[in-house]
Amino acid sequence: MFPIHRPRRLRQNASLRRMVQETVLNANDLIYPLFAVPGDAVAKEVVSMPGVYQLSVDKIVEEAKEVYDLGIPAIILFGIPKDKDNDATGAWHDCGIVQKAATAVKEAVPDLVVIADTCLCEYTPHGHCGYLETGDLVGRVLNDPTLELLKKTAVSQANAGADIIAPSGMMDGFVTTIRQALDEAGFENTPILSYAAKYSSGYYGPFRDAAESSPSYGDRRTYQMNPGNAIEAIKEIELDIAEGADMLMVKPALSYMDVIWRVKQATNLPVAAYNVSGEYSMVKAAALNGWIDEKKVTLETLTSFKRAGADLILTYHAKDAVRWLNEVSV
Repeated sequence: MFPIHRPRRLRQNASLRRMVQETVLNANDLIYPLFAVPGDAVAKEVVSMPGVYQLSVDKIVEEAKEVYDLGIPAIILFGIPKDKDNDATGAWHDCGIVQKAATAVKEAVPDLVVIADTCLCEYTPHGHCGYLETGDLVGRVLNDPTLELLKKTAVSQANAGADIIAPSGMMDGFVTTIRQALDEAGFENTPILSYAAKYSSGYYGPFRDAAESSPSYGDRRTYQMNPGNAIEAIKEIELDIAEGADMLMVKPALSYMDVIWRVKQATNLPVAAYNVSGEYSMVKAAALNGWIDEKKVTLETLTSFKRAGADLILTYHAKDAVRWLNEVSV
């Protein structure tokens, strides 16, 4: 008779548990989002996102240095311009806020990977991700004219020093359009991280406070995905792969771990998961009220994204997570 297997034998102490742990989270898995604003010495906390700030370029550089020193390999930049217009000029102008921040960070911390969010919603007065149909009150974006703006934005960001271009507006054909524009401008080696499966989610509220990008009317359901659809996500990622995407993103992460898993099974490209603002703020709010252990819940959540198949995790918890992981490893 064979002896009874007892899984608990391998759970008896911390060293044993570490030895047999299947999924291990580390600093290399993380990307830290930053919000750039005009001005000097600006560090304005986002009320709905405790610990997250709108930062002027000089403060962005300070954060970038701290992030790099912690061992986090990358940041992603979002911009809040001084002025907004229907042509989203602040997104693609060579003196745009993301362009300034990208240049400054690469000069100060050349080995830190700078990802540029390539979208237009922060730069338009109506808060939608491109040109709107005339008189439209729903939020229907004119796809092809918007692609022209995204081309200019991507090339401008690459010129400013961005290492990775991350289009997030869910326009049809945005990967192939941006790929062609980058190649023609001499940036053949600049990869594209496509927000391939971006859902129309209720978890984005705090981000819209941080980026000052809430739609002034209508919503984004005409171009972002229906939360009830998972098969459609595979269709989206297949299209983006065919168009030349180098990496793929699922956004949000917490309610879409099944989608992360499906996407990872369908491709051998790196898959990123965006641990979005609402997910972050729920943890922070519960922790501030003493309802949960912030460290334990955060590390458990981030590990679960990796277990679901994410190779990279964009998260506002990144700095704290690395500090906590370092405590565990000591």
